[in-house]
Amino acid sequence: MTQRSDFFIPVILVLAATPAFLLSDYRLFQLTMVAAYAIAILGLDMLTGYTGQISLGHGAFYAVGAYTAAILMANFDVPYWATLPIAALICAGFGFAFGFPALRLGGLYLALATFALAIAVPQLLKYKALEAWTGGVQGIVIGKPDPPFGLKLSQDQWLYLFTLAVAAVLFLLARNLLRGRIGLAMRAVRDHALAAEAMGVDLALLKTRTFAVSAMYTGIAGALGAIAVQFVAPDSFSVFVSITLFVGLVVGGITSLLGAVFGAIFIVFIPNFADKISKAAPGAIYGIILIAFLYLLPAGFAGLARRVMGLRRAPTHQGETS
Repeated sequence: MTQRSDFFIPVILVLAATPAFLLSDYRLFQLTMVAAYAIAILGLDMLTGYTGQISLGHGAFYAVGAYTAAILMANFDVPYWATLPIAALICAGFGFAFGFPALRLGGLYLALATFALAIAVPQLLKYKALEAWTGGVQGIVIGKPDPPFGLKLSQDQWLYLFTLAVAAVLFLLARNLLRGRIGLAMRAVRDHALAAEAMGVDLALLKTRTFAVSAMYTGIAGALGAIAVQFVAPDSFSVFVSITLFVGLVVGGITSLLGAVFGAIFIVFIPNFADKISKAAPGAIYGIILIAFLYLLPAGFAGLARRVMGLRRAPTHQGETS
């Protein structure tokens, strides 16, 4: 099964890159945001889906990654691609520092601690002592990168392909991590922490490292999102960002790499779809659609995909038995 999935990876990447040559720049911008949000949701899934630690504050790490990229590009002329590893290191360190004490909490207490982080970070970005770096309430404007090597591509085409390549690398790394011993330990902690500890798993260290990796993924997503939007401001990273990422996680399907992509598609396109249906009350339409999805697909898009694959395999096994 693993070899078959590995065979389809290049095909999936080619299909994913095809829209760069078919769609308008605005649609490519939307797909770029889908790729960025998919990375952020994947980071959240590692923490919540695979380790069982609820976080309602990943919008804070998204904001830190976005501001890291914006500050480096606007104030220090750092190339856009070089901001990604720096944002990754800063957010990983931030996540480790926050996760070490916070993950000693559990369940709803951890959710509230991370929720408080999501509320605090936008306020800190407005702090006067940091205005020289963050731009205060005015934010920071950055330029969209040009294609390298004289490639005959528009800025949006190149940024979509660049973001897609980064997302592909991060998804493959996550896939290998979650299928290995660390992934087994994460699931063991999620399913039965005491049994995992009895088997030799260092709960505090594993949870803290997972929080750091999760924050790192979300920070990279924030940096990519800032480069695509070309603007960062504190009000752009309210607590609603954290809630949106959590919605994408649930709708896409927990503990599923593909679910992160479905969740990102949902949170990017469904609000626009709701706005087209009703200009007066788009939030109400969005809420109705979300409730319908949760009712019809309680396991998310990934759960639907598993059911479809199960139905396809069942007749084959019956035929072999007969």
